[in-house]
Amino acid sequence: MNLRNRRGKPTAEVHTAALNDIMFFLMLFFLLASAVANPQVVKLLLPKSSAGEQSVAKKTITVSITSDLAYHLDKAVIPYEALEQALQGQINSGEEVTIMLYADSTVPIQNVIAVMDIANRLKIKLVLATEPKKD
Repeated sequence: MNLRNRRGKPTAEVHTAALNDIMFFLMLFFLLASAVANPQVVKLLLPKSSAGEQSVAKKTITVSITSDLAYHLDKAVIPYEALEQALQGQINSGEEVTIMLYADSTVPIQNVIAVMDIANRLKIKLVLATEPKKD
């Protein structure tokens, strides 16, 4: 029995049970924050680009084309035939507007060009969203 050693030297203990709770709450917070970071975007697999930069204008309208060729204006599904009129309705005179075009990587280029033509007719800037290339 070594009583002298137990009384003479205090030992330092670190209780990590509270750290687990804190890490869980931090992980939950970041998961929720990343899900609501841009709620106007439809989840797509974007094409890759070496310059994956995006510009932000004063007013941004999000247009998405899914792999099944469904068109989304912000998050509302809209037929292609009504897309130009819906975009025209969102433009106020004298306001700088940019369309962010999110097209799935499997969408034919003709569908992307058709949306670009609409933006050109309405004299709206259009930016095609891409993901950065992974080397």
